[in-house]
Amino acid sequence: MRIVIYSMLVLLIAIQYPLWLGKGGWLKVYEMERQLELQEAKNGALSLRNAKLSGDVKDLKDGTRAIEERARVEHGMIKEGEFFVQILPNDKNSSTTQGEGLKSLSPQ
Repeated sequence: MRIVIYSMLVLLIAIQYPLWLGKGGWLKVYEMERQLELQEAKNGALSLRNAKLSGDVKDLKDGTRAIEERARVEHGMIKEGEFFVQILPNDKNSSTTQGEGLKSLSPQ
């Protein structure tokens, strides 16, 4: 009788092993679901980045405003009849001779 009970117990354990630790077991499924969630979050961030880059490409191809804005910011372009004014912040550590030239430009 004990042999039957022990053999049934061994058989039950043998059947449970693939369910928990096998190739398609619960632990593998849980790990794969976690990896899937991480990859979906990564894909969402990358799709937002792609949409932004696509909009930038469209603006650069179709309109001149984006090109003009980039030229103004990156290269200091000004149009004919415009004046370039640069306002520098007051630096408390600078000497008085350097600061005097900046004070004449500031609206104080």
